[in-house]
Amino acid sequence: MKKKCALYASKLVKDGMVVGLGGGSTIQYLIDYVKDKDIQVVTPSAKTALKAQKEGLTVLNTQYVDHVDIAFDGCDEVDSHLNALKSGGGIHTQEKIIASMADEYIVLVDETKFHETLAFQVPVVVEVLPKAYSIVKKKLEKLNGNVELRTASNKDGFLMSDEGNILLDVYFDGVQDIRLLNQTLLMMPGVVDTSLFVDILTGMILVNDKGVFKKERNGEFYAL
Repeated sequence: MKKKCALYASKLVKDGMVVGLGGGSTIQYLIDYVKDKDIQVVTPSAKTALKAQKEGLTVLNTQYVDHVDIAFDGCDEVDSHLNALKSGGGIHTQEKIIASMADEYIVLVDETKFHETLAFQVPVVVEVLPKAYSIVKKKLEKLNGNVELRTASNKDGFLMSDEGNILLDVYFDGVQDIRLLNQTLLMMPGVVDTSLFVDILTGMILVNDKGVFKKERNGEFYAL
């Protein structure tokens, strides 16, 4: 299913484009389908950058890019309003920078990732300046968030973002207003960004047993 989703996404990539690529296995398949096209790539993912370079694609430093024609990414959850929640990679701040440059920002998912409204089955990842850790944690707990420092089994201590900031996994139950939660989190001094994507996606490509479908902002699903 991931290969099928990537194949249909590749048809949107044209020669001469600057293309944003996120992380995850579907993006790895997408690289295989676009490697022979005359494109340039920007990515927040070291794994994606290595794969793209190995396949002969030019990878640009995001620092020197201010426009992306189209960008593709994965996510853990996406809903009918094109709100998305990411959790695994911890590179959401960089992903949002690329999304802000892109004419189109499209997530590639299978039907297990789609919900009518975000279910918050995975945590919201909050990137926090180290000096703000205690106060941000306190404020998150006042919002009834269950806060955990992100750790890894093969690394001592807790994980940091690529920019040297703390990553907090915050579990929320019964979120009534996704937009309000997003705004509240972003307004906390010391919060760099969160893995909630609100008013950022322009579309999604969804694959299931019946086929491949696309949905754009304020539109319905249609078959590809």
